[in-house]
Amino acid sequence: MPQAKKRTGQKLLRFDRSTGGRFVAGADEAGRGPLAGPLVVAGVLLDYACLRDHRVRPLALLNDSKQVDAGTRDELYRAVVACAERISVRVFPAAVIDRDGLHKCNLRGLREALWACQPADVSLVDGFKLGPTAPPHRAVVDGDCKSAAIAAASIVAKVTRDRYMRTADALYPGYGFASHVGYITPGHTAIVRERGPCEIHRRSWRARAYLSEEELAAASL
Repeated sequence: MPQAKKRTGQKLLRFDRSTGGRFVAGADEAGRGPLAGPLVVAGVLLDYACLRDHRVRPLALLNDSKQVDAGTRDELYRAVVACAERISVRVFPAAVIDRDGLHKCNLRGLREALWACQPADVSLVDGFKLGPTAPPHRAVVDGDCKSAAIAAASIVAKVTRDRYMRTADALYPGYGFASHVGYITPGHTAIVRERGPCEIHRRSWRARAYLSEEELAAASL
């Protein structure tokens, strides 16, 4: 018997409503850890004066993108697009990550995503304080499991990135991007060691896939 899906959306929506703001913006990212592909950062602005009745029901399963399966993420993506007041997406390709550094790209993306969702009464971000050049905001630890706006941003970022990686699978065949979407797996490591990295691999990663046999032997000592 299939396990019932957790209807977490109401809890996340209550968190946002508890801030007292009508317009609540949230920002989150997908793709911090992969060996290949971009970092995608999204911002979502929700208008809680309009999120009532039939408009809010499609968000019943809203949660951190990592907590729901791919089919549910696609459903939630459509629901977020239908009910959000505004959506912003920022994409940082592998070459930019290599040049500027992952953390710097991430903070910049979160700031830009929140600015694109202004004016907001409340701006929330998952985990990170973004500094004085960001809009006034609140960093929420594990925010993608607590705030509807942040969770919605995590869904948008994850679905956008996964769709890109499925397209990349056709552009760079043989790497398996459609299955592992750029994350490090034994199969992904093996094919990179055999064929070498492609254009969308992050060359700045100190990954086993990039090590020579001598370096691998030294690392195992």
